Amino acid sequence: MRPNSYQQLGDLLVVIWDDGHESYYSLEELRRACPCAGCSGEPDLFGRLAMGPKPRYTPASFQLNSVVTVGNYALQPNWADGHNYGMWTYDRLRANCPCEECKKKPSA
Repeated sequence: MRPNSYQQLGDLLVVIWDDGHESYYSLEELRRACPCAGCSGEPDLFGRLAMGPKPRYTPASFQLNSVVTVGNYALQPNWADGHNYGMWTYDRLRANCPCEECKKKPSA
């Protein structure tokens, strides 16, 4: 599953997928769910989730400067507050589609 296109539309990131599906992601929800180790933690050698300090958000935290592709597998939002570490793999992004149709699908 790959995006055919993506763009910011107001406070949303719109992704059109190669199967024709359209996903509308809230920028604030995307940022709060940032998958980077600093925001979401990372497992230590024993598999325990190690967390740093909670992210501190400002209004700029929810504004996009740009979105870039990473290889053939991810989108990386670059936020106006300078945060640019979280990469959303296409699989993870599609799995988090907030539409009713996708919410009804069983998780793989």
